[in-house]
Amino acid sequence: MSGIKTVATLLKRWLIRALLTFVVLSIALVLVFRVVPPPRSMVMLERQISASLESRPFTLNYQWRAYDALSDQAKLAVIASEDQRFPFHYGIDFKQIRASIDRWVDGGSLRGASTISQQTARNLFLWTGRSWVRKGLEVWFTGLIELLWPKQRILEVYLNIAEWDAGVFGLEAASQHYFNRSSSRLTPSQAARLAAVLPAPDAWSPVAPSARVSRRAVWIQGQMRQLGGTRYLETLEH
Repeated sequence: MSGIKTVATLLKRWLIRALLTFVVLSIALVLVFRVVPPPRSMVMLERQISASLESRPFTLNYQWRAYDALSDQAKLAVIASEDQRFPFHYGIDFKQIRASIDRWVDGGSLRGASTISQQTARNLFLWTGRSWVRKGLEVWFTGLIELLWPKQRILEVYLNIAEWDAGVFGLEAASQHYFNRSSSRLTPSQAARLAAVLPAPDAWSPVAPSARVSRRAVWIQGQMRQLGGTRYLETLEH
């Protein structure tokens, strides 16, 4: 019996140390990426490893751009499309979650309520797929970046690591890939079309948009105007 207790005690100590190590390392990593551009995201690494295991060609197109060098139209477009309450929530938008559940109860589809902060956390630090473990880690990393990064940094990282096509990551790479121009020169229409395909970048195209993508892009532009144009981005400074 004493042997079992000893093993249990040792296991408990190991688990506590492992948890503390994870907490310290994850906080340190988030603090580093507050000021240092990530060399890769976990999704990029996953795509590279998957292609290698399947003997498929894979070219990573990833071009980091600082916040001020990114198109204000694109910043506004992704907020209008993905998370209009981004300046005001703390990573998880409980108001949007309740609204989504209410729509489902009323007979509508159960739509996701994932915020830009959540998407940034899981794209940068986690793997694709769905599980309760990943969801728990997503909540943890979302809380960390909301606590340790300003909103502008969250949006900057999100726009730089978002996937827009096979191997195409970040707004600058996507802008060059689809429109042959720098992301700083995107028009409102182009920015809206790029934002429109984010939910399914492997199936939707901003240069040959389906009727669904075209409708979504028009809606996004309407929301951009309704938010007050690029002046809305000033709310991120507070």
